[in-house]
Amino acid sequence: MRFLLALLCSRPCRTSFRPWPARMRWQGTWLLWLALLLATVPWPAAAQGVTVAIGGALQDDNDAVWARLVQLAGGPGARFAVLATAAGDPDRSAASISANLARHGGVAEHVRVAPRLPGIDIQAAVRDPRWLAVIERSQGVFFSGGAQSRLMDTLQPGGQPTPLLQAVRALWARGGVVAGTSSGAAVLSVVAFRDAPDPLAVLQAPQLRLRDGQEVDRGFGFLPAGVAVDQHFIRRGRIARLLPLMHTRRLRQGIGVEEDSAIVVRGDDVEVIGRAGALVVELPAAGPVASTGPFALAAARLNWLQPGDRYDLATHIVSPAAAKLAGTLLDRSNPAFSGYHEGPAQVNDILSEGTLVRTMARLVDSDQRTLTALAFRGQPEAAAGAETGPHVDVGFEWRFTVDAHTRGWHASGDAYTLVGVNLAIVPVRMARPLYTPWPGVPQAASAPAASVSVPSTPPR
Repeated sequence: MRFLLALLCSRPCRTSFRPWPARMRWQGTWLLWLALLLATVPWPAAAQGVTVAIGGALQDDNDAVWARLVQLAGGPGARFAVLATAAGDPDRSAASISANLARHGGVAEHVRVAPRLPGIDIQAAVRDPRWLAVIERSQGVFFSGGAQSRLMDTLQPGGQPTPLLQAVRALWARGGVVAGTSSGAAVLSVVAFRDAPDPLAVLQAPQLRLRDGQEVDRGFGFLPAGVAVDQHFIRRGRIARLLPLMHTRRLRQGIGVEEDSAIVVRGDDVEVIGRAGALVVELPAAGPVASTGPFALAAARLNWLQPGDRYDLATHIVSPAAAKLAGTLLDRSNPAFSGYHEGPAQVNDILSEGTLVRTMARLVDSDQRTLTALAFRGQPEAAAGAETGPHVDVGFEWRFTVDAHTRGWHASGDAYTLVGVNLAIVPVRMARPLYTPWPGVPQAASAPAASVSVPSTPPR
């Protein structure tokens, strides 16, 4: 393309109006048309690597993830730089990660840049040619779990990338692998959680719980700009903080990765690997954001993907794994569809461990078109760090619905792929107390507390 344009411009640049000779006019014409035609052909984009966001609690025996990391980086002998910057015990964390990569043929080296390492000058370490060279000769980088704030403050203080982070970006740009688990996954998106705010507290007062530079910060940018990522997702009910983040920051897509699972992202292609799955959240065009009050949401679409399933960020199309396609199709556009479950259901704690996915599966694989759930704090005065202000009585009704675009694929047991489940969230006022003793019924005496020795520092 550049050659053709240069060839065209190599003719004398005529400033007069004398016409070119006929032969030169003919040559110039066909070269110009050829250049214009080639300009419409999609040329390869700049090299871009692979991003692997792991939902935390990655087990040593999860070969599907560990082996895939090595394979993505080039196979046996692939070199990884391990940054345990977020970890409370960086050396121990890096040793565990390195051993797991080595078991699958990888060669790992610990980049010892972490605020929890004694005697480390962080400002010098992020510029140290020794560590920059480790990144330069690697094909992959692995960010450990721990605390996002340690990662952000070390590698991107004040939102400005350090030479060490720039080296990681250069590795990714030349086709390398950038992976992170737990907090190491949380920082991979452009907008990221800096802290871990309580999900229900975020719903009750998002303006106070999603502040820039405190709970939310600039991430490292290894995912498309409009996509947020979160981790420990289903187990810890973190959809309650992802939805407000997406709504307030005008993000159209979010991916919540469950523990011991991962997503592999190459361009617009998202593949789920590991043991559990990932929830893909889609928001329509953003509406107005309330400046005060509890969170409310008119519409979101939820997709639950399990290992082998894929999602296209550009087209929003889910491609189920072969095992799901060979199973049972749950087609909610079919008027004759009845499903496995019968009758209405009410869920009283949608944010409890695993409940969100079970609720979605029950609705899609049933004879119902709606299902209502609640999220609330049953005993706010007893919860550590609970709200004591005007939002203490706020709960939330979650309204799940299916429509003609909702689909599901079921292989066996809990193996579901679920597409296009609609969700709306409405704040409600909870009664306090939530319940009272029935009149005239003797109440059981409280059992005496057992004598238990509690350590001063609970084990992690």
